[in-house]
Amino acid sequence: MRIVHLMALSLALGLACHAEFRAGAIALDVSPKEFPVLVNGGMISRSANGVTDPIYAKALVLADGKTEIAIVVVDSCMMPRSMLDEAKALATKRTGIPSDRILISATHTHSAPSTLGCLGTKADPRYTPYLKGRIAEAIAVAQKKVQPAQVGWNKVNAAEFTALRRWVRRPDRIGIDPFGNPTVRANMHAGRNWDDVTGESGPEDPDLALISIQDLEGKPLAILANFSMHYFGGAKAVSADYFGKFATNLKSMLGADESFVGIMSHGCSGDIWRRDYTLRNWIVDPPKKEAQIQIEAYAKGLAERALSGYRKIKHRADPDLAMAETRMAIKFRTPDAGLLQWAERIVEEMGARNPKTKTEVYAFEQTILHERQQTEIVLQALRIGDVAITTTPNETYALTGLKLKAKSPLPKTMVIELANGADGYIPPPEQHFLGGYNTWAARSAGLEVQAEPKITEACLRLLEKVCPKPRRIPLASQGSLARAIADLNPLHWWRLDEFEGPSAIDEQGRRDGHYEDGVVFYLEGPESESFTPGQVNRAAHFAGGRLRIRLPGLGKDYTVSLWFWNGMPFDSRPVLGWMFSRGRNHALDALGNHLGLDAKGRLLLRNGQTSHLGKTSVPRWTWRQAALVRKGSHAKVYLDGKLEIEAVLKEEDRAEDFFVGGRNDARSNWEGRLDEVALFDRPLNPDEVRRLAP
Repeated sequence: MRIVHLMALSLALGLACHAEFRAGAIALDVSPKEFPVLVNGGMISRSANGVTDPIYAKALVLADGKTEIAIVVVDSCMMPRSMLDEAKALATKRTGIPSDRILISATHTHSAPSTLGCLGTKADPRYTPYLKGRIAEAIAVAQKKVQPAQVGWNKVNAAEFTALRRWVRRPDRIGIDPFGNPTVRANMHAGRNWDDVTGESGPEDPDLALISIQDLEGKPLAILANFSMHYFGGAKAVSADYFGKFATNLKSMLGADESFVGIMSHGCSGDIWRRDYTLRNWIVDPPKKEAQIQIEAYAKGLAERALSGYRKIKHRADPDLAMAETRMAIKFRTPDAGLLQWAERIVEEMGARNPKTKTEVYAFEQTILHERQQTEIVLQALRIGDVAITTTPNETYALTGLKLKAKSPLPKTMVIELANGADGYIPPPEQHFLGGYNTWAARSAGLEVQAEPKITEACLRLLEKVCPKPRRIPLASQGSLARAIADLNPLHWWRLDEFEGPSAIDEQGRRDGHYEDGVVFYLEGPESESFTPGQVNRAAHFAGGRLRIRLPGLGKDYTVSLWFWNGMPFDSRPVLGWMFSRGRNHALDALGNHLGLDAKGRLLLRNGQTSHLGKTSVPRWTWRQAALVRKGSHAKVYLDGKLEIEAVLKEEDRAEDFFVGGRNDARSNWEGRLDEVALFDRPLNPDEVRRLAP
């Protein structure tokens, strides 16, 4: 009898260990029934009086016999945590799925009813309770539809469908913030006019990721897509914007029946849009109306790209599930006494009416931040077999998504933002220094400066918990030009491929550099195949800040090699920028040795007050390599391995302060990208210099 019982127990345990994966999906219409309805997504309040196309709460319920998870993506601009907590509680009561096993996010359509007071728009009091109940109902219906299923993953490159919308402004064209201060070094859509800007303020994420759910016969049940692109819409009535059109196109292309649920979730895209400002100057040379991409063509093209990835997916029927959640208290950036007094005066003058100007909007927001002081955010991570998902509240930047994907324990990782609450734009800390709309303190961007690294770290810990594996450490590969630097044994080598500051890592492990404020990270660098084959080579963009290194013991014989990308227009100032300097820090004069570009884009070597000029004009926004070779009083400067400047220098060069991206006196600092800075403690010969060149 004992043996029989043991056999039965063993069989039961075996069945539990190999429990059947099950999935159910539903798209539940959540279009408003009463009009007019408040719509958010803009700075000033507006209403809609009808529906252009239905909006949905799209729910997936997944189960493996031990764990049950619900994922819901709602056609909404953003939804408050308090409402979503209530929706989860309702769903738990109806389904038994624990609230910390429920992920709810917004698509970020700008044409949906408002459930969150933000900037000049209030929450719609009739729609909000209706949506809360419909979300819970969607989870309950999806649970009833669960059936044996299989799951698969793939990602495809969709770079032409996304672009950076936040650009760095020139130092002489700084904008004014709503509080009357000249703080705007970067702002949305500044790239409309190329003459005003030096380049993009961050990277893009081109990955269109897909989680496919099929039944055991291969019939498509659902696809959860994820892409980093802010939105595409602008309908006057209620609409799901491009997110809905993408799903409709995908269903049609698959030939799926009405039960299929196509879902586009929002990747990290606070600084991302669809318009690529690098292709043309939109002020001087705007495209003809018929040449501008339309929402239908955009949604269809992205769905076609998704379909190409879907066809290569291999499905499995035995994934296990895991999920974890944490809640964090995060402070708001609250106004000081002077700012609060200014805001209260303006709000008092407004009376009971809504804000009508940008100044009124941000004055009103200061009073709210002062009252609230802090908030709570919800972060989650889940795993479906070898696929991971993590979340961020509201709008993080593409860089944040890239960090999480690169460091996640699992290579197959999706980041869904606007999840489990709405806490505005959450820029990386270095972006706050550059200012702009994404950083102005309000409910739309009010979290503390260090919120992004805190969120990133918490998400990585959750991923480690559900995987369970340690996070990965991203390592750059070495192509031919990287190996050429390594083979010449530099004393120091700063690759400038960090996700964040303040340290620039010395590849040789000898002396890390320190980034000043005014540097942003992880932009595309030069010649990826030559430096990081199979990866995108990364570089830093300098916007007034420098990289400082103190190098005691460096003699007067040395070589510095670097790659540069100038962002300043010709003739914008006498010196477009200094890319390298050796001299005493905080000097009040130009003593030392400095390498930069003159107003025509020619290499410029300055020794004290004496200048030496190269012959070749380097076009703006192109990558080139420069090398300065110092041997005693003799100096040579090379451009792409060819001699440009040869000079006898009068001043000795024994300063211990070494600068990249600016001069020792901080005048005319570099505006643009720099990469692969290598310092040798000897003068390289011409053949060696040519080995470093493209």
